[in-house]
Amino acid sequence: MNERIQQKLAILPDQPGCYLMKDRQGTIIYVGKAKVLKNRVRSYFTGSHDAKTQRLVSEIENFEYIVTSSNIEALILELNLIKKHDPKYNIMLKDDKTYPYIKITAERHPRLIITRNVKKDKGKYFGPYPNAYAAAETKKLLDRLYPLRKCQTLPDRVCLYYHLGQCLAPCINEVPAETYRELTDGIARFLSGGYKDVKRDLTEKMNRAAEELEFERAKEYRDQISHIETVMEKQKITTNDMTDRDVFGYAVDKGWMCVQVFFIRQGKLIERDVSLFPLYRDPDEEFLTYIGQFYGKSEHLLPKELLLPEGTDAEIVQELLSAKVSVPQRGKKKDLVRLAAKNARIALSEKFQLIERQEQRTVGACEELGEAMGIAAPLRIEAFDNSHTYGAEAVSAMVSFIDGRPDKKNYRKYKTRTAARHDDYGAMREVVRRRYVRVLKDGLPLPDLILIDGGKGQISAAREVVEDELGLDIPIAGLAKDDKHQTALLLYGDPPEVVPLKRTSEGFYLLQRIQDEVHRFAITFHRQRRGAKSLTSSLDGIPGVGPKRKSQLLKHFGSVKKIREATAEQLKEAGLPQAVAETVAGYFKEAEAAKEGSEEKG
Repeated sequence: MNERIQQKLAILPDQPGCYLMKDRQGTIIYVGKAKVLKNRVRSYFTGSHDAKTQRLVSEIENFEYIVTSSNIEALILELNLIKKHDPKYNIMLKDDKTYPYIKITAERHPRLIITRNVKKDKGKYFGPYPNAYAAAETKKLLDRLYPLRKCQTLPDRVCLYYHLGQCLAPCINEVPAETYRELTDGIARFLSGGYKDVKRDLTEKMNRAAEELEFERAKEYRDQISHIETVMEKQKITTNDMTDRDVFGYAVDKGWMCVQVFFIRQGKLIERDVSLFPLYRDPDEEFLTYIGQFYGKSEHLLPKELLLPEGTDAEIVQELLSAKVSVPQRGKKKDLVRLAAKNARIALSEKFQLIERQEQRTVGACEELGEAMGIAAPLRIEAFDNSHTYGAEAVSAMVSFIDGRPDKKNYRKYKTRTAARHDDYGAMREVVRRRYVRVLKDGLPLPDLILIDGGKGQISAAREVVEDELGLDIPIAGLAKDDKHQTALLLYGDPPEVVPLKRTSEGFYLLQRIQDEVHRFAITFHRQRRGAKSLTSSLDGIPGVGPKRKSQLLKHFGSVKKIREATAEQLKEAGLPQAVAETVAGYFKEAEAAKEGSEEKG
């Protein structure tokens, strides 16, 4: 704990609010809320913590706080700050778990569609459904019972659905608004549990048709009844009423939290959502934040009721979401919450080994690497590599790893500008200079470790720029390869020496992944440049063919070989004027003839 933090801790207010933890770069790495700021913030810097929380605290160099007038204000502010700053230690529900809904559109001639994009429009949404198949089967059933239009735009004549009795043909008929209201109300009742009434009516019609010897019609009714039973009644009943509700339960173990959400629709458990994330504070507070983020995502619609576990501040949730919230104490609802919590505990126990393994391979590998090098765990690593063909088309690349994982949005490519051909050291100095001058200028985070693909010469070149020119204190290490072009040694120090790192350790495996990735990124860029150069060289000197037409030809034909083989007519189809097309075709024809002539002489 530095002196600045000690001074701020001494004057923290005894009020609710939010706190923002910052690292040495000034980047916000964690946002939290507290009923009493003084107690909550101080708790991070006193007492014992698990390894994950210790890691968070070890990165905190400063903090700020914002006082609010109530707990609900603190929760709302926290959700907004997390969304704005995306702190790396906060949970962010960014996954792509979107569920299908059935929607009645709010158009003049309404349609029934399946969508995963829930919007705040005037349409009516029903769901979520377990999967696209379940939603499609339900829609197919409704299409048979309620003849809404199927086409996106009205045609000028009737379609097959009209002849099947599944469309009222608004394209040629005037359909009253009252008719649409009756149909959409019927669909809404059906999807809200009224399908039993529909089934009862169809049964009566089937019996009446059979009595009147209309067996074909009776068979149609029987098929519809069978379809309702298959689609709507095959799931296990979980409650006696038909109220739509989401049931939450969570479990905490070894510094991790798992939240399970049961979606109950029409009295049936149709789907569940599982989230697993590290825990850095009181579980009840983290759960409130989770609830706010969960319904902040557009794909989750609020049902009529939320069932929450004991310990949850139901009043805050109710005020935040304007929803009916219950913390059941007994009965069937209590059993549902317990079941959700039980599933959360099972999910934690099943995934712990995988989680611990992943931690070991990523952040754990960073810690192991830092220990071997005698530096703080390098959680942000940037690696450089050069690529060229005998000095031609020289390029460089930089990849970024954060917490042992690729951070691809921060990858960078460089075309060498000032370094002479075959001057690897000069190229390294140039790209390292360009990278960190830009980082300093833009106020971007500096890495905890710079890795150079190469030996002592490349390390020295990078150090000249980072330490001597820019005055930065960043560890710089080199990755040397063996005769099989595989990662062999880590060099560090002044002068650089081999770091004793077991080849079977997670730290060594992390270095291999980083070196392979930066080499792949550099060589891919080099090949792209070389391909572009090849095209330029092949078409250089042809009258009427400039940069735009070169690009146009490559886009049309896909390769230089196909351009060479193209006829004048094909070149014209690619967009060249007739005269230019004939010039290009003649150019390659003459080149080919000259090549054949030289081969005959040889």
